[in-house]
Amino acid sequence: MASRCWRWWHWSAWPRIRPPPARSTPSSRQQFSTQEQTPQICVVGSGPAGFYTAQHLLKHHTQARVDIYEKQLVPFGLVRFGVAPDHPEVKNVIHTFTQTARSDRCAFHGNVVVGRDVTVPELREAYHAVVLSYGAEDHRAMEIPGEELPGVFSARAFVGWYNGLPENQELAPDLSCDTAVILGQGNVALDVARILLTPPEHLEKTDITEASLGLLRQSRVKTVWIVGRRGPLQVAFTIKELREMIQLPGTQPILDPADFLGLQDRIKEMPRPRKRLAELLLQTATEKPGGEDAARQAVAARAWGLRFFRSPQQVLPSADGRRAAGIRLAVTRLEGVGETARAVPTGDTEDLPCGLVLSSIGYKSRPIDPSVPFDPKLGVIPNMEGRVVDVPGLYCSGWVKRGPTGVIGTTMTDSFFTSQTLLQDLKAGLLPSGPRPGYAAIKALLSSRGIQPISFSDWEKLDAEEVSRGQGTGKPREKLLDPLEMLRLLGR
Repeated sequence: MASRCWRWWHWSAWPRIRPPPARSTPSSRQQFSTQEQTPQICVVGSGPAGFYTAQHLLKHHTQARVDIYEKQLVPFGLVRFGVAPDHPEVKNVIHTFTQTARSDRCAFHGNVVVGRDVTVPELREAYHAVVLSYGAEDHRAMEIPGEELPGVFSARAFVGWYNGLPENQELAPDLSCDTAVILGQGNVALDVARILLTPPEHLEKTDITEASLGLLRQSRVKTVWIVGRRGPLQVAFTIKELREMIQLPGTQPILDPADFLGLQDRIKEMPRPRKRLAELLLQTATEKPGGEDAARQAVAARAWGLRFFRSPQQVLPSADGRRAAGIRLAVTRLEGVGETARAVPTGDTEDLPCGLVLSSIGYKSRPIDPSVPFDPKLGVIPNMEGRVVDVPGLYCSGWVKRGPTGVIGTTMTDSFFTSQTLLQDLKAGLLPSGPRPGYAAIKALLSSRGIQPISFSDWEKLDAEEVSRGQGTGKPREKLLDPLEMLRLLGR
């Protein structure tokens, strides 16, 4: 997440899209005799990378047809399943994606798992070009003893749980403990801390799932520690998220002024965004709050704190060995300065009691198909400017191209670059010539394998149902969580 995986809803029911024109009839082949006139392009993944890639292709080639394949039944990826429910403004990008999906030259095919239901070579055979934009759907493991204990979760799974990702609905975290520890100091870590500590009544009008809100109402978590290997000048979160934490109702921040000794001169020399962030951290750690902040913090029943120069070494079990009861942290020091400084262990350790451990140390992509090269160390598809190495006609965009970093705007720019590269290759005659069947061929394959794709108009029916269910409680929507229920609602 990771960093700023996802900051990305208000939605309403949208009218049905028109079905895309048939793509493999004799008349259409006569009308478009070469791929330069009618390139058939396939995008795998319907998150920001996928939709921005499709948007750019449709805008800059007036005949291009783009099919978007998605393994979930519903579109929008981490905009739906990653952005915090109390950040609805970030989700407004869905309106733009909806306009793209409604284009009569674009089609959405949900409930299709590329690599299982259809292979990448089969897609490459059917299309002039294939763009892999499927994101980073896994988390980086801590690789420490005790990581498998109950009470230890990835932040990614926890975010998926409260945001309604079907695969995370069985998570059921035990929030009966007093203290939670989040490992990692990026925006996802702050999102999770904020959701844990926000008064539940402040979340009631968001699109958080009712099941997770029910557990949060019963939560006994009073203190959340957000732990990082390095120091205050190397945190990965942004000033907006930090400010939200400082102003969070019913909470007070805990920062150790000793962590900031000798940093004032260095802060003055930093680039402006990093400087403003460091100054706010320093001010929070060393100055007494005034006015409303002082009054609010004086009666705060909950607290959150930043622990610096600590690296997870072991999750400590309870006396009966049945669950997490704490975490052992290695004390670190920095070698080097600035954002490139490395944390090295000093040999000292510290035990921190807690009943909930959330690992937020990064996302990673998975390989999608044996035919596609993949770098397991970097967690990306090897590429040159979006062209997959040694596989002509195959491209990638977003996190699977560059790694899980950046905000939505970063992904937009990255996806535009990949689509521009593809169009340049098309113009230069580097892609297959002659007509390609596109979805007509894939539809026949999927049908023979018993796969029933979900169209964008199907999604709009599900969307209308979610909005309708939310209206009774004043929520923008109540998300559907069960794929089988979604299929039943669509008459499947």
